[in-house]
Amino acid sequence: MTQAGAKANPFAMAQAQLDKAAGYLKLDPAAYAILREPQRELHVSIPVRMDSGEMKVFKGFRVQYNDARGPVKGGIRFHPEETIDTVKALAAWMTWKCSVVNIPLGGSKGGVICNPKEMSAGELERLSRGYVDAVWKILGPEIDIPAPDVYTTPQVMAWMMDEYSKIKGYPVPGMITGKPIPIGGSLGRGDATARGGVYCIREAAKHLNMDLCNATVAIQGYGNAGSWAAILMKEMMGSNIVAASDSKGGIFSPGGLDPHAVLEHKAKTSSVVGFPGAEPVSNEELLELDVDILLPSALEGVITGANAGRVTAKIVGELANGPTTPEADEVLYKNGVFVIPDFLCNAGGVTVSYFEWVQNVGGYYWDVEDVHQRLDRKMTAAFNDVLKAAQDYKVNMRVAAYIVAVGRVVEAMKLRGWC
Repeated sequence: MTQAGAKANPFAMAQAQLDKAAGYLKLDPAAYAILREPQRELHVSIPVRMDSGEMKVFKGFRVQYNDARGPVKGGIRFHPEETIDTVKALAAWMTWKCSVVNIPLGGSKGGVICNPKEMSAGELERLSRGYVDAVWKILGPEIDIPAPDVYTTPQVMAWMMDEYSKIKGYPVPGMITGKPIPIGGSLGRGDATARGGVYCIREAAKHLNMDLCNATVAIQGYGNAGSWAAILMKEMMGSNIVAASDSKGGIFSPGGLDPHAVLEHKAKTSSVVGFPGAEPVSNEELLELDVDILLPSALEGVITGANAGRVTAKIVGELANGPTTPEADEVLYKNGVFVIPDFLCNAGGVTVSYFEWVQNVGGYYWDVEDVHQRLDRKMTAAFNDVLKAAQDYKVNMRVAAYIVAVGRVVEAMKLRGWC
């Protein structure tokens, strides 16, 4: 059990979640052994010359979890507290995420231990190119396709794609996704994670006979996914955004917040804190507000066994990766909170990344309405597949999502003769 206040090991969380699903699927020992650990794990040292002239060596990782269903796919994080256990967990979740939305990809993840907020653009470019120099042999459109993640951007993807193309000697836009539009990026990628989550929330509300018009929403983490979720929930569903937060704190306004105005305030001040007319609220307090929908959109392990009993939202949509510990899952399910698990709720990002890869490989690019319609179909089908499994097996949505996703990966492994 995770002790109150202790930081859960993300890979142990991922394994515990898999273990629960494995019991329902009655996996044979070989399949179970394969799925509990990554297929490949690469640790690299990346020398970067800083603006001061000093040479600094950064530690980086790339984990390829399972490629039974196709080339692996997963983001690259630049974070000062990055760990191999986090990267392994995220690679596992990417495997299940690609499977649950039924796209023909496996899962991977990468990371570099660094603080990009303290680095110049030149230093970030040299680090980005250095990462590719270190891991390029296991990347490529048919092998492993990276994407942006925490503190990496379309510009970082552009530098990485350019470096890989230089090494190969010809342009390879399909080796990475999340690129700027002029060099092979897909329309609709910017809001894809949030939009996919909103489609899932819409389907959950139908299932619960809940009216989203004027439903109250609290969002922990007002980055890309959180801010877009606020905008789309208000504009598409008519919901009322009453709270938002970032790493510096949060704001609460029972009468509602204008998501665009909050985003403009954050752009000017670097935080939502101090937004005019709103009350201050801590990140911890935000999770326990009396709202209809809670969207944890920041980092891992924020809803724990210690605070889950005080979460009163009817729907928790996990736009972050791993925000809920296994202990918290049990409490939320017992209390009737409908949790849309991370690797379903936030799979819109990887789905549109897959669309980008398809467009790169095919050399034909779609309009944004086509991207939105295709995403809606994928997310709606995935939600309903998971909901059916939850009803058939009488389990929560997370276990059901694992049953669907792991079952598809195991089927591919068996067809390949791995187990």
